[in-house]
Amino acid sequence: MGVSKTRIRPSDSRAAVPLPKAIAFYLPQYHPIPENDAWWGKGFTEWRNVAKARSLFRHHYQPHLPADLGFYDLRLPEARQAQAELAQAFGIHGFCYYHYWFNGRRVLQRPFEDVLASGEPDFPFCLCWANENWTRRWDGSDDEILLAQIYSEQDDRDHLMSLLTAFRDPRYIRIEGKPLFLVYRTSALPQPARTAEIWRSIAHDQGLGDLYLVSVESKEEEINNPHSFGFDAAVEFQPCWPMLGTLPSQAPSLRETIKGIIKNESPGKKIHRVIDYGKVCQAALARPAPPYPRFPCVTPSWDNTARRRWGGIILQDATPERYGQWLRQTVERLPDYALPEPVVFINAWNEWAEGNHLEPDQRWGTRYLKETLAALSG
Repeated sequence: MGVSKTRIRPSDSRAAVPLPKAIAFYLPQYHPIPENDAWWGKGFTEWRNVAKARSLFRHHYQPHLPADLGFYDLRLPEARQAQAELAQAFGIHGFCYYHYWFNGRRVLQRPFEDVLASGEPDFPFCLCWANENWTRRWDGSDDEILLAQIYSEQDDRDHLMSLLTAFRDPRYIRIEGKPLFLVYRTSALPQPARTAEIWRSIAHDQGLGDLYLVSVESKEEEINNPHSFGFDAAVEFQPCWPMLGTLPSQAPSLRETIKGIIKNESPGKKIHRVIDYGKVCQAALARPAPPYPRFPCVTPSWDNTARRRWGGIILQDATPERYGQWLRQTVERLPDYALPEPVVFINAWNEWAEGNHLEPDQRWGTRYLKETLAALSG
């Protein structure tokens, strides 16, 4: 957005290198909606899960409680403005809002719709279609489906038409001048190449030119060359679940083992996996660049035990310094990815129930944000 900033590499004063742009995934969940009232109880938001989380073993950091921004309600423009001002102050280029579309039905849409309609905050954004079924498992598994995805060519058309106002907004993030649109599970689309063709055709017909379509590599089945199904690029999702499967996990405590045996009623109720955050950073940095454009991603931490009493994933001993080093080295590697623009994604701005947030908490304050700014500034 606006004039692109550049920096001069000390090793070569002739080469001007654009500053990297960090885009943070953003959860628009923190406000009550009728669906959550019906499924989880009146007034439910993620804050309920966050507040009831407890430490499960020695040195386990829970609960994650907000500091500077408090337990906000995203229906309030003041809350959204405060988020944007904080993000901008620490070098975040924009937010990637999760977007929920179920065959014409929108869910959790109010925060983004208010941002779009009001023009505030004046902060860049893009959208990621979180096209998973909504279930009672919180993790995308088809266990007691609450809202199901139903795909069709007509739905592809209706969906893209519904996004035109957002794509035309001057705040919308563009890659090579094209509106950036992410899809979380391209493997779930019956014919992703046909969907991409329909979307691009409508964009052209509506005077937008082309779109920049990106596939999120969230699971093993998503890791494919996006050019093979008509998309422009991929974005790495961290933590990378296939990568985590190759890393050792800490042995559970006796208490957790006994609980797991007693409560192991289904595949979803297993002992939590605890993996060293430092090993995750090392493994991520060791991944080779793929033979297609893939935007890298880092995560400040991860712990979804606030959502899941059993079978959660905990990245243990995450610290701002470790995260900052991971982000710094990822930024240094951006030229290896042959990307059209130097963009890195951060997962996430405010996934509090996944212990995955740049927003200040009561333990670390703004230290994650300070590390972000330092890494992006070189």
